Amino acid sequence: MKVYRAENIGSMLRPDYLLEARNKRDSHRISDHDFKGIEDRAVDECVAIQEGCCIDVVTDGEMRRNVFSSQLAEASEGFKSGIEGNTVTWFTLDGKKQESPVTVGVVSKLKRKRHLSAEEFVYVRAKTARPTKVTIPSPTMYAYYYLPGVSSAAYPSPNTYLDDVTAILADEVDELARLGCDYVQFDAPELGMLLDPHQKEWFGKKGFKTETLFEQAIDLTNGIIASHPNITFGLHICRGNDASRYMAKGSYSELARQVFRGTKAHILLLEYDNERSGDFAPLAHVPDDKIVVLGLLTTKTPREETSEELRQRIREASEYVPMERLALSTQCGFASVAKGNSIPFAMQSQKLRLTVEVARQVWDD
Repeated sequence: MKVYRAENIGSMLRPDYLLEARNKRDSHRISDHDFKGIEDRAVDECVAIQEGCCIDVVTDGEMRRNVFSSQLAEASEGFKSGIEGNTVTWFTLDGKKQESPVTVGVVSKLKRKRHLSAEEFVYVRAKTARPTKVTIPSPTMYAYYYLPGVSSAAYPSPNTYLDDVTAILADEVDELARLGCDYVQFDAPELGMLLDPHQKEWFGKKGFKTETLFEQAIDLTNGIIASHPNITFGLHICRGNDASRYMAKGSYSELARQVFRGTKAHILLLEYDNERSGDFAPLAHVPDDKIVVLGLLTTKTPREETSEELRQRIREASEYVPMERLALSTQCGFASVAKGNSIPFAMQSQKLRLTVEVARQVWDD
């Protein structure tokens, strides 16, 4: 397994022209054909930004997604937008609660219409000579879309719903493997949410057994991972990322034994940009065969980290995981939702360049 010392978590800020074009496409003011050309242009520019920063692994920036998880709903029958009663609590950076609607809900049996991310991979692979990766949500992330009284007509048990979700995701990874993809990252903000009592209760009200959801999440992803020995898998655990808001706070200590030790993912990409994430002590539970990517640079604010600050934090983490099994990244994507976080467009390049600079200083010296 190759170690990438400077990583980009996935999503990048969408240029204004792409956001405008998506609105026009959705309101039938431009054709799908014309929109696709604009979308391609945004991916091209996103790749150029990453190459210019010399980041080790390139993504397509999730330019083709409205939300980091939206491709399953767009590629499958069974989901509906505008479901009343399916809301989730977000928190502003000063701790104020904001109830926001979940984008879609499951209303009928799932049936995949097309592949989710194959187009993303094939296109970005043709645009760069650098290593690439594809990000897909973990199966249990789609627990967000299950709503008792609405979804239960199709899926009386939320677990049977997650089984169908997992089957679709497994088929997608099969296709990505066939196309030559060798790095897949599962995004699992739901694991970070379960660290927060408020959000843990939210999952419970949806009918999920919160006391076993960590185990279920790992079992479902492990089943996919086990089928693909030639793919490197990452597991990204954050605490929510939308318009500079967060969903949860809490140390990784509650999940460290079960998740860090239980997952078959080769790489753990962990959020560590502020006090909400706790200290590095839970890293002591990371097995010797895993790489830990430290998400030390925030994507939520325009705070300018320094190279010395980052090197010091890496040294602190190395007390629990040896330096040779550490790497560096931003804490999350820059735009898990298309509208993006509240930072200047140019700052994502600044942060990616600093990621590369520090990685070279720490691991190439």
